[in-house]
Amino acid sequence: MIARLQRFVTIALVLAAAGWAALLWRAGHPAWAPVGAVLIVLGYTSFLAFEFVVMSTIHRGDAALRATVAQLFRAWWGEVTTAPRVFCWRQPFRSSREPDFLPSDVKDQRGVVLVHGFFCNRGMWNPWMAELRRRKVPFVAVNLEPIFGSIDNYLGAVENSVARIESSTGLSPMLVGHSMGGLVIRAWFADQTDKSRVHRLVTIGTPHQGTWLARFGRAESARQMRIGSAWLQALRERDADRSDRYTCFYSHCDNIVFPASTATLPRADNRHLAATAHVQMAFRPAVFNEVCRWLNTSDPQPRPSPPRSRPAPRPADTAA
Repeated sequence: MIARLQRFVTIALVLAAAGWAALLWRAGHPAWAPVGAVLIVLGYTSFLAFEFVVMSTIHRGDAALRATVAQLFRAWWGEVTTAPRVFCWRQPFRSSREPDFLPSDVKDQRGVVLVHGFFCNRGMWNPWMAELRRRKVPFVAVNLEPIFGSIDNYLGAVENSVARIESSTGLSPMLVGHSMGGLVIRAWFADQTDKSRVHRLVTIGTPHQGTWLARFGRAESARQMRIGSAWLQALRERDADRSDRYTCFYSHCDNIVFPASTATLPRADNRHLAATAHVQMAFRPAVFNEVCRWLNTSDPQPRPSPPRSRPAPRPADTAA
């Protein structure tokens, strides 16, 4: 469903740009024809800029490190170049390009379950899936539908994916979730009486404590992601003793999940990605490399570390 919707939006945008250019050309303004087309196609860049302004304003007083103007600009540009590839190409037109990878010879090879976020589909993970396949790492990528339903409706898809990995490899998988996908895997894990079914959980820009932007959402899942929502409070009570199984990537330049510390969990291994926007976070080498490191680690938990009063001090990426 999301692929069809995004395909329609992408094609409509291209046609609108072409139609506007043709109109200006026929009206005797050929020099303005390409300008008008570019303004239509790149209009989203202004909306992204507005998100960054709001994010930077709301961030004041948050425990996480504050981004500089240069970092905000770098993150904005990163999202400008990343988002179209995800929302206008991979998801609408290439969501089935990389099928799940569960060959017959993967016994004792740990696998990965990939869970996308709100208004996305499995096509988002295409670069991940291509590289995992190249490394012969088994994986399953879910599609979360219906797209505007409750987060609780998606737990069955995660259970099915985990069971497939378990059956093929004989080992518990890693679970990786971007944005809302991190809440999906967290809610699924909270229901598991046997914690050994998961080797490690990695979340990327996940609103563990909610996000300020969710107040404007009307979908059930958006209401669940509001800061202080009853759903998030109930989840915190259910999995209070499990956060040390998580690695949480977050950023002070996340234009969707903010303030930044809302993407962290107490006692988790919280990793800060400097100058990195929301969608862009999923494609930083530091994130993929950390997942690969855990794939080659037999112990699903690091040694206990002292609690930290603020989530910021451990950068996963040295970019400043």
